[in-house]
Amino acid sequence: MSGTLYIVATPIGNLDDISRRALATLQAADIIACEDTRHSRRLLDAYAIDRPLTALHQHNERGAAEALIRRLQAGENVALVSDAGTPLVSDPGALLTRLAHEAGIRISPLPGASSVIAALSASGLPADRFTFAGFIPAKAGERQRFLDDYRATRHTTIFFEAPHRITDTLAVMTETFDGTRLLVIARELSKQFEQIVQLTVATAPAWLTEDENRRRGEFVLLLGAAVAQTTADWQPLADDLRDAGLAAKTTAALVAKHTGANKKAVYQYLLDRIG
Repeated sequence: MSGTLYIVATPIGNLDDISRRALATLQAADIIACEDTRHSRRLLDAYAIDRPLTALHQHNERGAAEALIRRLQAGENVALVSDAGTPLVSDPGALLTRLAHEAGIRISPLPGASSVIAALSASGLPADRFTFAGFIPAKAGERQRFLDDYRATRHTTIFFEAPHRITDTLAVMTETFDGTRLLVIARELSKQFEQIVQLTVATAPAWLTEDENRRRGEFVLLLGAAVAQTTADWQPLADDLRDAGLAAKTTAALVAKHTGANKKAVYQYLLDRIG
């Protein structure tokens, strides 16, 4: 009989946020798969849990996952944890769970801490529908193209960002999104210096630079919904730019950037106008 793969959420900062069920599962597991064995060992030591650890990360995921499947098929129980929060949310583990499903192995999730849901619950933004977009790309060109996809999103969008990139990212956001869109910055969630502030895209960079401590910690950014733009709102600008001699593709990009209009809709409007 196969064992069970347990997906175990762990604290995102405050060790008291772990559940009794999670502790019991980790204590009973035959092996615990984690991103960084040194990091997870500190968590286990805090609760006097002495179980073997094995690394599963982006550089060894295929081999590690296949080895764990063999152990599960042999009847062992495996617990999967991440460095913090709920596993698989911008963390390794998708391959392991997919292989487990394919092998008919039982998978049991243990709910718990999640920086995405924690930040959303305290953001003051609508939470009935949202998109989690994960980490924003580090390279400038990729970051710009990535953020462009969310210009006209009509619901809350959630991003992760690292402290050494937060300044550049907020600057790019001011160039990409309507400055009046709400932007919530959540940092150091569940820790001593936790901050959750509701700003706008335009005011966020200034807030960040007011105190150098605000650039520390891991960030969750929550972008409010874009305001719908009617054709009447952007049509005059599109007409003026096109009449000035700009190409339709360039005009559509500029109108989308400065009004939040859908670039494809503007481009189609210009093509229809030409026709």
